[in-house]
Amino acid sequence: MTSLLPPSTQPSTQPSTQRRSAADVRRDLATRRPLALVTALGGVVAAVGPLVVLAALGVLGWFLTDAGAHGAPRDGLRTGALAWLLGHGSGVHVEGTPVTVLPLGVTLVCAWAVWRTALRVGEAVSGHGPDAEALGDGDRDWTVPAAVGLFTTGYVVTAVLVGSVAGADATRPDVGRVVLWALVLCLGLAGPAVAVGSGRAAVWASRVPLGARATWRATRVVLRWWLGAAAVLLLGSFVLDLDTAANVMSQLHTDAGAAVLIVVVCLAVVPNAVACSGAYLLGPGFAVGTGTLVSPGVVSVGALPMFPLLAALPDTGPTPAWTSGLVAVPPLVAAVAVARAQRLDPTTRWEQGALRGCVAGVTAAVLFALACAVAGGAVGPGRMRDVGPAASEVLLHAVTAFGIGGLLGGLAMTWWQRRRAAG
Repeated sequence: MTSLLPPSTQPSTQPSTQRRSAADVRRDLATRRPLALVTALGGVVAAVGPLVVLAALGVLGWFLTDAGAHGAPRDGLRTGALAWLLGHGSGVHVEGTPVTVLPLGVTLVCAWAVWRTALRVGEAVSGHGPDAEALGDGDRDWTVPAAVGLFTTGYVVTAVLVGSVAGADATRPDVGRVVLWALVLCLGLAGPAVAVGSGRAAVWASRVPLGARATWRATRVVLRWWLGAAAVLLLGSFVLDLDTAANVMSQLHTDAGAAVLIVVVCLAVVPNAVACSGAYLLGPGFAVGTGTLVSPGVVSVGALPMFPLLAALPDTGPTPAWTSGLVAVPPLVAAVAVARAQRLDPTTRWEQGALRGCVAGVTAAVLFALACAVAGGAVGPGRMRDVGPAASEVLLHAVTAFGIGGLLGGLAMTWWQRRRAAG
């Protein structure tokens, strides 16, 4: 990132051939690689990385199912490619039945690959464009927009090719939705990652008010703590009914290979289950089929598919009295998270502490509601076309709970920090 260093920290060039070490030369060359080539190739690599892993798992699954007695390795490759497309919202048709649920585990793996690859792309092109002083003077810098545009182009082209090759009349993946999700991943993650890797983000962030940065940090803490609480509830419920999951596996009469495949599928939808667990804690709950509801106040489910992860569901019927107390968990989590975040950005102003906490809670609520919106969908025929939380209801409850909790947490920590400052 030598182009973004102030002049006082730039390597001396008098005489340049004698003062510059081999490491300096290598660093300069590494940060001035051809922008178009590096960024477009980075987009392709970010797409192909998870695709190769899923294709390998598909071939492994094909072999473990019947030792390769039926079909061919290309069937496993196509299955892996369809899983990659599903992670980008394509949906598929299985024997004429639409499956539209987004396996968020696959999506998160793809998002991680985009972020990590874009970071390296940013480092590779950091030598392009003006230096830090010119950026501070308002000089236009098109390095990041150009890099993100080319990165996105490489990713989208790869996605379209995969959809064209892996798609068939029987499966019918929606390539248009794949392109839309590719754009969301690239613009939402690759853009910030390239800015961070190239050093531009540090320059731009210095212009953002401290209060805004503190609020965003608190938002991330609230969201992280809330997802952790939902994951703990999911894990605890599953462990308590582990016998049910084992019974499901035994009734499926699976061998070791098929059991491994089922575990992999369960892991792919664990983030979806965490979103449902969070919706349960907030109060609205979620559906496991048309006309069903799983919430602290009502549990009404019918016959369920033989899927081990569903063992975490509570039994149909009256709910225990203690479940009504779960409504206190969301504001409590938000309050504690905001209070901990404010320890890193202390303030003694009441209005500032209250505003940071409330805005952080509301922003985290909106982000969680968006996660719930993409966590559901159709997973089978009949009533299984409606599975997942209702995002609108989750948003209403989350904004109220997280907003109030964040407000109280911000005020409580402000009081504590004012007391310490006075002492």
